[in-house]
Amino acid sequence: MIPGVCCRRLNGEEDGRRAQTNRKQTIILSRKCCHVTALDKSRRTRKLKSSERKRKFGVKVSVWTWFCSLELKETAAMSEVYSSTTAPNPKNSCFLVPSKLLDRNQFGLKAAEVLLSLVAFILEELVSSCISCTPLYFFEFVSCTAFLFTALLLCLLSTGLHQKVGISCWPKLDFVYTAGISLLLLISSIVFATSNTGSSLEQVAVVFGFLAFLVFLCDVGYFVKTRGFPFRTDPAPGVSNGGPAAPAATHETERLNDQP
Repeated sequence: MIPGVCCRRLNGEEDGRRAQTNRKQTIILSRKCCHVTALDKSRRTRKLKSSERKRKFGVKVSVWTWFCSLELKETAAMSEVYSSTTAPNPKNSCFLVPSKLLDRNQFGLKAAEVLLSLVAFILEELVSSCISCTPLYFFEFVSCTAFLFTALLLCLLSTGLHQKVGISCWPKLDFVYTAGISLLLLISSIVFATSNTGSSLEQVAVVFGFLAFLVFLCDVGYFVKTRGFPFRTDPAPGVSNGGPAAPAATHETERLNDQP
C-alpha cells in the first residue's frame, strides 16, 4: 500500500474518533444543562409557593388581628356604657357572713364551739381504760353530737344552703339547739369529772368539755342580747322594735256649724 494513502486513512479515522468524542461530550453537556435547568425551575417553583403561602398567612394574621382589635374596642365601649349602671351583687358569693341569721361574732362563737367539741371528743377517744364506762360513753356521745351538728348548722347558716332546706324558723332552731347542747355538755362534763380514773387525758377532756359548755352558753346569751327571746309573744302596745310605739290615732269629732 502507498504510504501517503495510509497516512490519509489514519488521519481520517482519527478525525472520526475526535468527532464522535465531541458528539458524546456535547450530548453529556446538553443533558447536564437540561438537568440543571429542571432543578432551577423546581427551586423557583418552591420559592414561589413558599412566598405565596407566607403572603396568605400574613393576610390571615392581619385580618385576625384587625378582628380582635375591633372586638376589644366593642367590649371596652360596652363596659364603659354599663359600668356606671351595674354594680357587683355581694349576695352572689357563697359565704354569707354577716347575714340576717349569723353575724361575725356569732360565727366566731360557733367556730369555737366546733373546735372545742372536736378536741374534747378526740381526747375522750384516746382514753384506753375506764372503771365505769357509762359516763365516758355519755361524754363521748354528747361531744360528738355537739361537734357534728354545730358544724352542720354553721355550714348551713354561713352559706346559701339554708335556703334549700325548707326551714323558715332558723333563729328558733338555733336557739333551741344551742341551749339544749350546752345543758347536755354541762351534765356530761360533771358526770365524767366525778367518775373517771384520774388520768391526764380524762382530766383534759373534762376541761375542754367545760370550755365548750361556756362557749355554748355565751352563744345563747349573745343570741338573747342581740335578737331577744325567739319564743316571745307580740310586744305590748307601748313597745315597738325596742322603743316606744307611736301613739294611737285618736278619732276626733268635729261639730259642724249650721250655716244660715
